[in-house]
Amino acid sequence: MRSHLLNGTTAELYRSSVTEGVERVASKLATTRRPFTGVSPDELAPAIAAVDLDQPLGDSSAALDELERVYLRDAVYFHHPRYLGHLNCPVVIPAVLAEAVLSAVNSSLDTWDQSAGGTLIERKLIDWTTRRIGLGPAADGVFTSGGTQSNLQAMLLAREEVKPADREDLSKLRVFASECSHFSVQKSATLLGLGADAVVSVPVDRDRRMQTVALAAELEKCRRTGLVPMAVVATAGTTDFGSIDPLPEIAALCDEYGAWMHVDAAYGCGLLASPTRRALLEGIQHADSVTVDYHKSFFQPVSSSAVLVRDGATLRHATYHADYLNPRRTVEEKIPNQVDKSLQTTRRFDALKLWMTLRVMGADGVGRLFDEVCDLAAEGWRLLAADPRYDVVAEPRLSTLVFRYIPERVASPAEIDRANLYARKALFASGEAVVAGTKVDGRQYLKFTLLNPETTASDIAAVLDLIAGHAEQYLGENLVHAS
Repeated sequence: MRSHLLNGTTAELYRSSVTEGVERVASKLATTRRPFTGVSPDELAPAIAAVDLDQPLGDSSAALDELERVYLRDAVYFHHPRYLGHLNCPVVIPAVLAEAVLSAVNSSLDTWDQSAGGTLIERKLIDWTTRRIGLGPAADGVFTSGGTQSNLQAMLLAREEVKPADREDLSKLRVFASECSHFSVQKSATLLGLGADAVVSVPVDRDRRMQTVALAAELEKCRRTGLVPMAVVATAGTTDFGSIDPLPEIAALCDEYGAWMHVDAAYGCGLLASPTRRALLEGIQHADSVTVDYHKSFFQPVSSSAVLVRDGATLRHATYHADYLNPRRTVEEKIPNQVDKSLQTTRRFDALKLWMTLRVMGADGVGRLFDEVCDLAAEGWRLLAADPRYDVVAEPRLSTLVFRYIPERVASPAEIDRANLYARKALFASGEAVVAGTKVDGRQYLKFTLLNPETTASDIAAVLDLIAGHAEQYLGENLVHAS
């Protein structure tokens, strides 16, 4: 079985195997006419169940043939212009090239003696990002697996930066986040021993931005009742609405009440590269920590995320030393071990994807792609606002649109909910397009997450017609059954 190990003697097999795999995927990308086949779990499960993992196929070609049946044929293809579902972006070729390189070399970014140049590349990209944010000369950070891990590490640092006397009773610590913030804030509080109820939900305005008047009132109440305002999580690009909280005002309140300011810019980080919209992030430079997901709005393959901090010294709260890996003496010797900053130990060289992207396309090239989808969202907003079949919630700041089909005839809100749910499921089952869903004020809504510059206003209009058709079919059938 040594013939399958990647080394100098198997380089030609590596080349031919990977080339065949790339050719298969390229063929799928070139011929895929819809984002999904519509296969159901019950239909696909038997094909997976029939695979006997204890009976190898012997060669890559046979395995790729099988993979076509169990995965490639029915995969959800984010590159298709009518994939309008979740925060999954089509990816740029330089990043995919980097993915092939980093997988083959297989560097682990925990210690210098496992990664060398990879360590320095990651550190340079962290410095590049912190400069774009404006965090200052003491800033630092580390790549993570995604926004949830980045938010968790930020909350860990915030907890540990609380005064020791105030940290004696964790039940007194409070985290403030808007009602539209990511669920990982509550998850982080639970994992850190604070409990989900430690997160105070702050109301939002009609544009789904945190109300700073309400935040100020909650912070004052916290102080008045003897509780400790540990952190405020401002969101720069909420998952549902792409809304950006008023960062300068939140920064001022954090300063007044001594709270750690974290900005969850997992979605909105693409604005850091935007030639036209960078001003939307004004105030982010005052943050104590920032989450960025390059695999959302920098068009990178999963995973590619980072947590950045204003004061690199705070990363010490994630530092543990092991004699076999990163003994304390390596700090004195100034050996750059990234594990000293990370919640992870073994960690992929995901930074290489962003590195190759910037070296080939440049930041402006990435930013222009993000600008395109934001422009498209504005055009989609105008389409929805002029369409009597739909109620649209908020004018987009980034690239999401939340809306709801409203039938011409009078129907109960619950019936409209069911029609929208049915339309989404029917559309997914048809494979013609993929859209997301959410709830707004307890009612069912649909969502376009626009991250593909290849999507057009015509695509949006066509999908709206498909949604309306499915919803009308549902309501029509129910009307027949009711009569």
